[in-house]
Formats: sequence, structure tokens, C-alpha cells
Amino acid sequence: MPLWLYPLAHARSFSMAKNSQPVKMKQAWAKRGFTYTLWTDPPGQVWKDFVHEVDELVPLVEGEIELSLQSQTLRPRLGEEVCIPAGAQHTVRNIGPRTNRWYFGYQH
Repeated sequence: MPLWLYPLAHARSFSMAKNSQPVKMKQAWAKRGFTYTLWTDPPGQVWKDFVHEVDELVPLVEGEIELSLQSQTLRPRLGEEVCIPAGAQHTVRNIGPRTNRWYFGYQH
């Protein structure tokens, strides 16, 4: 599966949904076939060289992140969603000056 980044048109629907109750978001992700976890990182946090056996979704909710994988570096905007393909080595960095929040989910 190729790497993909949803455009901002999709991000609008995500932005509205992120303010919903966590149970509703978890249900929406489950319908798409993914788990759902909110993650918070301090400035400078780096998660380096991870590989997962299943696809992973990563949408940014607050702050700034950089994702490096498959010879690409992405800096998703708030609400944009990145799909990291199964087997792809990737690194996630908090590149901003403050704590960030992002979701991640694994395909099940």
C-alpha cells in the first residue's frame, strides 16, 4: 500500500469529529478498521525507526509533527491524516516548540 496523506477537504470532517466524545471517535475508527489512541508528546520527542505489521493512521490534532518514511518527509497540517503502510520503517518527531497531540490507530 502506498503512503497517502488526505487533503484538507477531508481534514475539515476530521476536525469536526475530533471534538466529539472519544467513544464516538473510537467507533468511527473501528468502522474504518482501525484502533484509536490519543498520544501526547513534549517538544523534541522522537519516535525513531518503528515498523508495524499492519497499516497505521496518524492525524495531527495539535502542535507540529514530522513523519519520515519511504524516502519522504511529511509535515501534516492540523487534521490531515497520514497512512503509514504495513512494513514501512518510520520516524515521528515533535518539531514544534510546545506539546503536541496526535492520534494513531492500527488496522485490525
